[in-house]
Amino acid sequence: MNNSQVLDVLVIGSGGAGLTAALSAKEHGANVTVLSKTFPTHSQTAQAQGGINRAVDANDIASHVDDTLKSSHGLGCKETISLMCNLAPYTINWLDEIGVPFSRTKEGKIKQRPLGGASSPRACYSSDYTGLKILHTLYDTCIKNEITFINEHMLLSFIIEDETIKGITALNINTSEVVEILAKTVIMATGGYGSIYSGHTTNSYASTGDGIAVALKYGVEVSNLEFVQFHPTSMLGNSILISESARGEGGYLVDQYGNRFVDELKPRDVVAREIYKKIVYGDTVYLDLRHLGLEKIMETMPQERDLAMKFADIKLEDELLPITPAAHYSMGGIKTDINCQTNIKNLFAVGECADASIHGANRLGGNSLLEIVTFGKIAGKNAASINDNYEYKSINDIQVSDTQRIDNIFNMEVNENLYTIKSNLAKMMFKDVGLFRNNDGLIDALEEHIHLLNQYDNTGIEDKSKIYNKALVEFIELQNTLEISKVIITNALNRSQSCGAHFRSDDES
Repeated sequence: MNNSQVLDVLVIGSGGAGLTAALSAKEHGANVTVLSKTFPTHSQTAQAQGGINRAVDANDIASHVDDTLKSSHGLGCKETISLMCNLAPYTINWLDEIGVPFSRTKEGKIKQRPLGGASSPRACYSSDYTGLKILHTLYDTCIKNEITFINEHMLLSFIIEDETIKGITALNINTSEVVEILAKTVIMATGGYGSIYSGHTTNSYASTGDGIAVALKYGVEVSNLEFVQFHPTSMLGNSILISESARGEGGYLVDQYGNRFVDELKPRDVVAREIYKKIVYGDTVYLDLRHLGLEKIMETMPQERDLAMKFADIKLEDELLPITPAAHYSMGGIKTDINCQTNIKNLFAVGECADASIHGANRLGGNSLLEIVTFGKIAGKNAASINDNYEYKSINDIQVSDTQRIDNIFNMEVNENLYTIKSNLAKMMFKDVGLFRNNDGLIDALEEHIHLLNQYDNTGIEDKSKIYNKALVEFIELQNTLEISKVIITNALNRSQSCGAHFRSDDES
């Protein structure tokens, strides 16, 4: 394969981080292609409803840094966090310039609201559709800039030679064929692994941590996978996210007797645990927005009202909404430095799949959107600056190996139910590796994981069609979640003291 067929920059993932990185790389002169398992507007970025942080003024930047460090429980890097917080005004200005429709004051300024753990109301927002509006605007801008998209292709393997990324292989979901894509640089923006907690997560089923699982296979450094943030408020019964904007705008958390029992704007890990303790004791917890009135609800959180009506037949201005915590965000991921570089040359990572030492043990609300855009621009710029001579020796070796892997899956006998394994993994993870953890539960989880892995190794897929085989995708996704969940359990077992989202009920320190 000659150099004319080698991309300058391949971005894997088409959420906010990937789209921003693609735009940045294109701006800096690179030939860019974005590869995605789904479609860009299906990304998890759309679920970031509450807002994107920016200091309210120059004096508030230091407080933003301090709030983020405090929320990280000492695991964040002050240098990286300071860079993000200082660049926040430029990040918001750029989003404003490309057309994100932020909510405005009468004076035309971007509105800002408080979120949990913040000392100032610094979350800029677009009603309660902030992530969705940012995502759609980024995608529209990519189309205008003629960025190439390869949709419905799932990452399978890295092509690495001499500790340098050379490209990837991917499964064409429409045909079940394995394709090879060569690139001088690769930016991982594949998202988090929240769907490991399927049935107890606000994430889509596609959030299976594919990029992190492949990274583990190739010795790419990962860190902090045990830190999974549970959002305090998802709808009871379906885990549909109810944004933190509901509490930021003044919503209450009450029990069945109408009693408030926690400061609603404490950090997410604290609020989520207090809610779950109530539920474990047999209480029902509700979100109470009735005192805000219909006009304010429709102005600031119309999506939440619509979701409550559609999925719970509840009018937020008149009724209480039953809620429960649900897995929402993965703090751990592929370890990167301040330049988004991994330990593999020319391999970058950004967004929820990366651990840039920003969120540490607990992410501050409003920082996820800020991170993906701010560091997406940095990742794209740095990837585009790579101008190494490109040579690839082992032509097609990985592609042949992955093709055989797919053929083997089709030929395997079905002795266990794939979806039962997935369901049992999710139940075990929520029970023993969820909001509360202890040594006995984590040991039980590790033993159960071995059992589930044995079941997985003893099954295949019933659907043998090569055309858009969803079962094939889910089979590979389950392998990825099994790989990641083993690391989560092991890390949680080794971390004996409580720290942010990792709460040990047996911590005696």
